[in-house]
Amino acid sequence: MALPDPKPGLVVRYDYLWSREAAAGRDQGKDRPTCLVAASDSLTTPRYVVLLPITHSPPDADTVGVEIPVKVKQAIGLDDAPSWVIVSEYNVDEWPNAGLTPIPGKPGTFSYGFVPPGLFAQIKTKFLELARQKKSGAVHR
Repeated sequence: MALPDPKPGLVVRYDYLWSREAAAGRDQGKDRPTCLVAASDSLTTPRYVVLLPITHSPPDADTVGVEIPVKVKQAIGLDDAPSWVIVSEYNVDEWPNAGLTPIPGKPGTFSYGFVPPGLFAQIKTKFLELARQKKSGAVHR
């Protein structure tokens, strides 16, 4: 199956590398759902995307996140455990890239779907606010 077109709000499975892991010298992360928040123009080569991690760990003093409502999680096929999109750090990677992995139990399927526009607007607003304040960390892969 072909990879999905990288559009804002798309949730894909990706080996997200946390900034603390990158700082420790790691170059691979854990496969997890991630929310694509931005993509360079489709005519640009290479094409780059900005990916935000989705985690079951609630935000702490060092992180900022947006909770994903249960109905959204169910609609896109995520589990029922509470989850957050972390907006205080992100990965920048080429698209397509080797970090994209199929969803468990769904060979050849790399995306869960899209978060709804209202939720995506919240995620994007918080992400951009932190980026403007230089309070977010990037890992360029």
